[in-house]
Amino acid sequence: MTPPRKLHIKSYGCQMNVYDAQRMVDTLAPEGFVETADANEADLVILNTCHIREKASEKVFSELGRLRVMKEEAAREGREMKIAVAGCVAQAEGAEITRRASTVDVVVGPQSYHNLPKLLAKARTGAPAIETEFPIQDKFSSLPAPKPAAIRARGISSFVTVQEGCDKFCTFCVVPYTRGMEVSRPVAAIVDDVKRLADNGVREITLIGQNVNAYHGEGANGQAWSLGRLLHHLASVPGIVRLRYSTSHPRDVDDSLIEAHRDIPAVMPFVHLPVQSGSDRILAAMNRKHTAADYIRTIERFRKASPKIAFSSDFIVGFPGETEQDFSDTLALVTQISYAGAYSFKYSSRPGTPAADMQETDTALAVPAAVMDERLARLQALIDAQQASFNRAAIGQTVEVLFERAAHEPGQIVGRTAYLQPAHVMAPADIIGQVLPVTIDSLERYSLKGRLASTHAADTSRAPISIPATEPETFA
Repeated sequence: MTPPRKLHIKSYGCQMNVYDAQRMVDTLAPEGFVETADANEADLVILNTCHIREKASEKVFSELGRLRVMKEEAAREGREMKIAVAGCVAQAEGAEITRRASTVDVVVGPQSYHNLPKLLAKARTGAPAIETEFPIQDKFSSLPAPKPAAIRARGISSFVTVQEGCDKFCTFCVVPYTRGMEVSRPVAAIVDDVKRLADNGVREITLIGQNVNAYHGEGANGQAWSLGRLLHHLASVPGIVRLRYSTSHPRDVDDSLIEAHRDIPAVMPFVHLPVQSGSDRILAAMNRKHTAADYIRTIERFRKASPKIAFSSDFIVGFPGETEQDFSDTLALVTQISYAGAYSFKYSSRPGTPAADMQETDTALAVPAAVMDERLARLQALIDAQQASFNRAAIGQTVEVLFERAAHEPGQIVGRTAYLQPAHVMAPADIIGQVLPVTIDSLERYSLKGRLASTHAADTSRAPISIPATEPETFA
């Protein structure tokens, strides 16, 4: 019997890449590959890249330098190691990757990873295999379904891609060029995925897309469904107790999505809604096509429908031309809304984007690095204070927690609240996969600690779901 080949995938960036990495594993499983956490012992290493943040490609080439040493060591041991670069850096810089890193065997864009077996076969002939075009066929229809054992091993929460690409063309963003235009999957295909996951122990689904609330997939009647309508339908799938979605654009928040938060208990009251800036002048330069007031009105619509709702967001500090007044407008918006958390970054120029061209044309628009550092520190201090206040408000409250896995401390089980806060309790492992009330006693950094509410006990009639005890890597 041929021994299995070992596969190591290192993912950078967003939730889409986490999902894509899992589907690459599913795609390569019929080829005899099994996952390993140790790149040194792998027969195939895939770098699943992200092109959003500063120096993304430099980080990839740095990692490729380390992998070259591993590949040479494997060859000395008489073992062949293949190296693939996948994802958005591969899509944007495929030719440059093969020019600078001859050790790379396969370069594959995010729309083509279902062709990995074919590309690996080509690479075995000795020539680099590159596929970075946007294929006509739907990659999702070509992907094999994950095996039940793989689903159960990944835990009780799962991502499901419903939409890819973006038509918004924000001037700072490379997504339309690396992921393509907005495409939505058919409703039936999504429902099949969710039912398969639920049948194998998944209790929480996060619908993901570069612009997930632009979803307009085809329903059974041939009409386009909105994300809100899709959430209504998925809430009826047996076994699914929580629904989330990410990442949203303020311009695509329609009434059906608001109503989903009002009417569907399974839809969690926590929304990631990036705004990027509180300055109308900067929002216009970013081509966001909404104002700060538009964004605040959208927040108010959510809060009116679901008073317990909370928000997180994304912010860019130091966009070309940002003045102190523009930054003050951002601080004012954050103060007014009060977030449960947020991601904030210094502007990084992405080659080929309008913002990068703008800054190259007029170098006076560039915000000095020291100014960006100082503004970012001020913004993060405000957001951290708001997040700490939000988390402290849970102390003394009884909240619903979906338990996910064993924690590092013996006898402790960790789950998440409706707001994605980690919550730890001392309890038996058979509570994994259940939503139970927990009385919160304390807060340690970002994690809540508490005890199962005295009026509720774990349902021991259900067999526990087999979940790895390790903490997963998180991605911003």
